[in-house]
Amino acid sequence: MKKKNSPVNSIIIQAAFIFILLIIWEIVAKRQIFGERSYLVFPTLEMIGNAFIQNFTEGYAGISFWIYIANSMRLLCTGLLIGIVLSFLLSGLSMISKGFYYIFNLIVAIFDLLPGVALLPVIIIIFGIKEEVIVFLVVHAVLWPMSRNVLDGFLAVPKIYIEAGMNMGLSGLSLLTGVYLPAAMSYIVSGLKVGWARAWRGLLSAEMIFGIASCPGIGLFINQMRTNMNNAQMYATLVVIIIIGLIVQYGILTPIENHTVKKWGMTK
Repeated sequence: MKKKNSPVNSIIIQAAFIFILLIIWEIVAKRQIFGERSYLVFPTLEMIGNAFIQNFTEGYAGISFWIYIANSMRLLCTGLLIGIVLSFLLSGLSMISKGFYYIFNLIVAIFDLLPGVALLPVIIIIFGIKEEVIVFLVVHAVLWPMSRNVLDGFLAVPKIYIEAGMNMGLSGLSLLTGVYLPAAMSYIVSGLKVGWARAWRGLLSAEMIFGIASCPGIGLFINQMRTNMNNAQMYATLVVIIIIGLIVQYGILTPIENHTVKKWGMTK
């Protein structure tokens, strides 16, 4: 019989792995394997730690690092909200109308293959460089994978559930909210995870490629540190990105999963 993994054991193993990686990094940094300028590639942990503090205390060019974070999160949340709402609306319509399903399924298959970065030149030519372009890219990043997961979840709902709902008098929107959504929750949560990850990467990529001076974000900050060869600050910013990602993953998405699909016994 297979033993259940203890949460404490998993935390210990993960912490040990990170600790080993940090030791390896520090050894490589101290050995200066890339010569005198090795600190640019592998700054010591002390340098990265000092840069981490400096980012929050000094910022860059008179702008607080908190402003960079706030701008990025504002654009990200706006794009995520629009993308999630659209994915539910369009996927729901696909279940109500067969004709719309065929069209929307084709659109998802096409646009899910297009990276947001590849659309940047076209979008900039049409709309110019503004905040709305970044929001559009975030929506593009989350809408298609989220819609694909929601559609797959709706199609995976057992027929007996649908028939039971119809026998109870459910139809149209009531059938969608009363049967399809709860039964497809595991797919929806999975879509949220994929959509969030893509949106986060798309946001940072867009900010790095064309940072907006009137709305500086984390991606622009990384690019500024790279341009000025402040590599320790750049690595420290990557740590911030990881921390934000972990907060969203374990502070928002994991509780949603625990209180839905795991609580309902839909997954192990």
